[in-house]
Amino acid sequence: MMIITTTTGEKIDTDSLSSEERHILQKLFAWKSLVDSVALFREKKKEALKNGWNNSGPVSESRALSLVIAHLETQVRLRLQKTT
Repeated sequence: MMIITTTTGEKIDTDSLSSEERHILQKLFAWKSLVDSVALFREKKKEALKNGWNNSGPVSESRALSLVIAHLETQVRLRLQKTT
């Protein structure tokens, strides 16, 4: 179990996400530190949602997943601002 507090202050319990959504979040947590642009992060998100877990097919983006992804995107943006 992991509670993520988003930039907007909402708390998301990862237990409320499907296993496929949690898998996508794991990938995106890694990518948030590796990408060199917000556009690339969005591309990785799109790719992860399209491919799904272990190439099992598309995963719908629930509200909770969308909130966490937006939070991660904000973190990417802040990290990139610090390096410029």
